[in-house]
Amino acid sequence: MAVKYKDYYEILGVPRNATQKEIHAAYRKLARKYHPDVNKSPEAEEKFKEIGEAYEVLKDPEKRKKYDQLGANWKAGQDFTPPPGWDVHFDFWSPEGSQGQAQWRATDFSDFFETLFGSGFRRAQTGAGRTRGPYAGTWAQDGQDQEARITITLEDAYRGATKTIMLQSPRVDEKGNAAMETKSYEVKIPPGVLPGQKIRLSGQGQPGIGGGRPGDLYLVVDIAPHPYYRLEGRDIHYRLKVTPWEAALGARIDVPTPGGFVSVRIPPGTSSGKKLRLRGKGLPNPKGKPGDFYVEVQIAVPEKLTPRERELFEELSRVSSFNPRS
Repeated sequence: MAVKYKDYYEILGVPRNATQKEIHAAYRKLARKYHPDVNKSPEAEEKFKEIGEAYEVLKDPEKRKKYDQLGANWKAGQDFTPPPGWDVHFDFWSPEGSQGQAQWRATDFSDFFETLFGSGFRRAQTGAGRTRGPYAGTWAQDGQDQEARITITLEDAYRGATKTIMLQSPRVDEKGNAAMETKSYEVKIPPGVLPGQKIRLSGQGQPGIGGGRPGDLYLVVDIAPHPYYRLEGRDIHYRLKVTPWEAALGARIDVPTPGGFVSVRIPPGTSSGKKLRLRGKGLPNPKGKPGDFYVEVQIAVPEKLTPRERELFEELSRVSSFNPRS
């Protein structure tokens, strides 16, 4: 029995040499335009099914290869019968919940599709629990994940915090028009988060259509520069200024860390650039060993001397045999 040939490339508006990425992008654009949730025109539902059928074939390299074997000389609407010996069977089921993918929920394939690929897919999809949403029996599409950046302080990364942030994101209204929407989010910052790590807000991405699940929102963490701390991995570095006599004679100095002040011993004879390590006082690690806190000593000298200070330094220069250049 002859059926009408369907040009799946023409339906999606892509060339026959289109990449999988181009096919996916074309499908997403058309699916949003014609989905019954956003398009109430009489022809929208039929067009939507046709788009879904085309994508079901072209998104999969094996199915697309079989379809391409028919050649490029066929025109949409021509009578078609499979070539002699054509016998193809595919398992078309995609598990529900594949992130960001359209999931086929029903049995509305054309005779052309079933002539090419058989009716096994129709039977596979009619089991209990395969359909959901107000348009069970049509394509449902999960929402896309979204990504944004959030900048926090080093103290927030150290202790953890809860922040309220405002983000703008595109939304599609009931008529299919795109508009920017501002939304407030309560974000829990876990202690020990590092720059570049992502915080996941489940279900806060793009909404699904046709009963599809919403995507997730991922917040990429940036840590703002700190006025006196420097972060390297989980290690925190702090530059401590000391006087010449503290460096020469030794001293105990209270040093500010993100977790509070810590008394640090400066050994006698400490030179500029020497690093003192405070184990475990760096950024926490939820899955293992925390970082360390490094105190880098920097000897500071007074810019202006009192007469008595000048007298003492001059005396020291006369009696000292120390030569740092020898």
